[in-house]
Amino acid sequence: MKKVTMQDVADQAGVSKSTVSQFINNRYEYMAASTKLRVGQAIKELGYIPNHVAKSLKQKKTATIGVIVANILHTFSTEIIRSIEDICGENGFHLFVCNADDKPEKERAYIDMLLAKQVDGLIIFPTNGNDSRYEQLKEEGFPIVFVDRKINQSIFPTLLLDNESASKIAVEQLVGSGRKKIGLVSTSIEKKVTPRVERINGFKKTLEQCGLLVKEEWIIAEERDQIAEKLEKIWGGEEKPDAFFATNDLALIELLKFIKKYHLSIPSDIGVITIDDSPFLEIATTPISVIKQPTFTMGRDAAKILLQLIDSKKFEDCYKEQRYSPILVNRESS
Repeated sequence: MKKVTMQDVADQAGVSKSTVSQFINNRYEYMAASTKLRVGQAIKELGYIPNHVAKSLKQKKTATIGVIVANILHTFSTEIIRSIEDICGENGFHLFVCNADDKPEKERAYIDMLLAKQVDGLIIFPTNGNDSRYEQLKEEGFPIVFVDRKINQSIFPTLLLDNESASKIAVEQLVGSGRKKIGLVSTSIEKKVTPRVERINGFKKTLEQCGLLVKEEWIIAEERDQIAEKLEKIWGGEEKPDAFFATNDLALIELLKFIKKYHLSIPSDIGVITIDDSPFLEIATTPISVIKQPTFTMGRDAAKILLQLIDSKKFEDCYKEQRYSPILVNRESS
């Protein structure tokens, strides 16, 4: 079967080849609605498939971006990816999504793979360990946006939650409900992951501002498979917390498993509040209070900023961090 060409589409639609090219490249500014309809119909009837490889070589763009998340298991990550996809779809871009598993070497391998595929830009939830690679890409003028985490230098636009404010809201919510002995559960901070470190710092500061004692032994920051053991050690002590603040959804899951194992009642035995929402938290036996991140706004903004960088190719030497305000969703658990 003969391959359908752009000229075949032009002949069927009764337009020039350049008009078909403008249609394929989403340039409709000076195209009549009837012309746009005819070209679209001709493409559909003939089954014409544009040669995107040739198009990308001519434009020096592939209309693709890469998204490298630190850990795709977080609801936060998947919601942001969904929002990024919406904006990219509206602008004719496609996504490659990669999961680094919080491993710098895996993230670096994905960066190299995506560059080999000639993506036009990257959105990265950065791990801690690839600063020299980021600096090299900055020198090369490659468009990148960071989300959720920051590195030592603000060399790319960086979007993240006001984490200390989120912890302040969480602690004040628990204290306002009469809790005085508050513990914290987090996933590991060994790699100095920005939101985890900032949330623990905010937790400590707010306890002190409320005149409450900071008990280091009640602050758990471990890998998921070690959280239960630490909780049991706390529960085996003479004094027990009357509330816990979970700094993310994965830490919360481990906390809730522990609470279920010991048949504790929320909120009568233990108060609970967490950062990051999920549909199951609203319908739990005791609905869980959360501090929400504006994930869809963050994803939309990250995509828009990246597309602007790709289009303009204008880069600043450094960028200010863009912080987002946390949102309290008060439910029965706190």
